[in-house]
Amino acid sequence: MKTKRFILQENELPRQWYNIQADMVNKPLPLLHPGTKEPLKPEDLYPIFAEELSRQELNQTDSFIDIPEPVLEKYTYYRSTPLVRAYGLEKALDTPAHIYFKNESVSPVGSHKLNSALAQAYYCKMEGVKNITTETGAGQWGTALSYAASVFGLDAAVYQVKISYEQKPYRRSVMQVFGAQVTPSPSMSTRAGKDILTVNPNYQGSLGTAISEAVELAQMTPDCKYTLGSVLSHVTLHQTIIGLEAEKQMEMAGEYPDVVIACFGGGSNFGGISFPFMRHNILDGKKTRFIAAEPASCPKLTKGKFEYDFGDETGYTPLLPMFTLGHKFSPANIHAGGLRYHGAGVIVSQLLKDGYMEATDIEQLDSFKAGCLFAKAEGIVPAPESCHAIAATINEAMKCKESGESKVLLFNLSGHGLMDMSAYDQYLAGDLVNFSYNG
Repeated sequence: MKTKRFILQENELPRQWYNIQADMVNKPLPLLHPGTKEPLKPEDLYPIFAEELSRQELNQTDSFIDIPEPVLEKYTYYRSTPLVRAYGLEKALDTPAHIYFKNESVSPVGSHKLNSALAQAYYCKMEGVKNITTETGAGQWGTALSYAASVFGLDAAVYQVKISYEQKPYRRSVMQVFGAQVTPSPSMSTRAGKDILTVNPNYQGSLGTAISEAVELAQMTPDCKYTLGSVLSHVTLHQTIIGLEAEKQMEMAGEYPDVVIACFGGGSNFGGISFPFMRHNILDGKKTRFIAAEPASCPKLTKGKFEYDFGDETGYTPLLPMFTLGHKFSPANIHAGGLRYHGAGVIVSQLLKDGYMEATDIEQLDSFKAGCLFAKAEGIVPAPESCHAIAATINEAMKCKESGESKVLLFNLSGHGLMDMSAYDQYLAGDLVNFSYNG
């Protein structure tokens, strides 16, 4: 019998996160203070983020950072996640490619987001913080942060993008089960939300809007810090547990990836699986390709500009050097809510500029078609976000079929879609459409 799943024992789990900034040939440009436009120091971030997270954000010297023991202990509840050989998908595609996926959907909240949520909640707790705020699109990050807050005894307030709040009511319910306060964004509870609704009363929201509201609440609430689910460097740092495990698991499988693929919103799950492998391209001359799969309706990597821009809509955040569609960009109401973000993380943006990775954009209908094929072949209904990675993987596998090459493809299944079935209902009924990007 062929081995399908590769799983590490608890004593084999990585005990450090990987910080690719330390090994990059060209370091990311500095974040700028939104008021003074001067490069940020860690202490400039202390009013918003936990101090240790602020230091991690700007750390460009330490290649590896220890995972605190309480976080590692919580990781053992669900890690390692399986590395799976997708024999069913290979057969369905009749491809000579060897396809593997890292199954992050087995976490307690159904996605990779918990890897950073536990770390951020822990650092906030250690600093004496009592309340944490955040934003969420489709709800995976909000769910993860709500659970992590409950684990470490914190109160959580989540601003969920309004269109996702309405499209995905059960994910909202899960956040509330964990004790979080969930508010559709934009709302009338913050100045940022009121200003946006005054201009556009029917606005269905964006991650940029929700970030503005969450940051404002954190600044106005005593003993409160803001937490973020993607984009920033410390978030991607925590997600490298995915790729560090996958390295060991690929060795167990006796193979090494020719191509690594992940969906792309702000960059956390892409960097999480890619960066540990990418360090071998940087340091050892490996030739692995890295592909970020983003929505065609929100193509910041393939059609955005590299420039300094705010991470939120109102302009509360630092200015980030990134590929962006502009912080005022209003993304289409696609069901992959976690990918509806105007900009890319600063590390990914620099790596794209330097040619260490590439990007592709995927139409909404193509993503759901790929997700349905994967579900039938592998028995897992993927999240709409993950469907983009699957579609890109299928494209690469079909190229292998045409060329006859048996390349090794690895993608990150960032989450399951069992709380996204209304989206699948619409796709199967023929009610979904593609959205054009009008730059």
